[in-house]
Amino acid sequence: MNSKLKYFLGSIVSIPLLPILYFQGKNIRKKVPSLPEAKEPKGLVNGNFNKTLHILSIGESTIAGVGVDYHKNGFTGALADTLSAELQKNINWRVYARSGYTAERVCKKIIPKIEETSTDIIIIGMGGNDAFTLNSPKNWHKSIEELINLLQNKFPRTPIFFTNMPPIKEFPAFTRAIKFVIGNLVEIFGKRLDLLTKNKKNVFYYNEVITLEQWSKKHALPNNNSKIYFSDGVHPSELTYKIWGKEMALFIKSKLKK
Repeated sequence: MNSKLKYFLGSIVSIPLLPILYFQGKNIRKKVPSLPEAKEPKGLVNGNFNKTLHILSIGESTIAGVGVDYHKNGFTGALADTLSAELQKNINWRVYARSGYTAERVCKKIIPKIEETSTDIIIIGMGGNDAFTLNSPKNWHKSIEELINLLQNKFPRTPIFFTNMPPIKEFPAFTRAIKFVIGNLVEIFGKRLDLLTKNKKNVFYYNEVITLEQWSKKHALPNNNSKIYFSDGVHPSELTYKIWGKEMALFIKSKLKK
């Protein structure tokens, strides 16, 4: 089933659920604690190597490190640690992200504020907020294409890497109805992103679907305790950031070798 048809059928099914989703969403917002973004969005992994790579992380709340105290304990910190060890290079990193931002807002509010004039790697984590706001796949595609164009105009030779889509169907704070509607929508976004990046030079998308059962088996963790993966039922825990950052770093390494 193609994404347009799946979105259309999903929209029809979702219409009767909208009032339920609204009240369930309000109830979830009351129960889920409001966590701040991580502190210190700049860092250096110094392995005393001869070369240093500069990376930029851009995106929404997960890239902003919601769920941990400092960015060095979040996604970008974990990614930088792994990249440094795998590539045998120092990693100078910086985060440009904001909780609650959609791809469109990142284009308008974040990209113009990037101070760097050059960088070696760009990582982007988006999708959750566009799904929560029930953005359409067409608008999502348009915003992501604009984001890529803006970055390629600013950094024409820099590879761009998109992270996996957030595993919304795994979020313990969400009800079945919300997981169904938002979870299916974010999966459609992922398929659109996969098609888009395949037609873009030097742009890559890590299209592996995250499931807690798979992560638990792979990393020898309990698969019957989803709470270890989340700080508030929605955002990642430090453990999740560590695993996610490491896996994303290995994906980046595999592409840089080609």
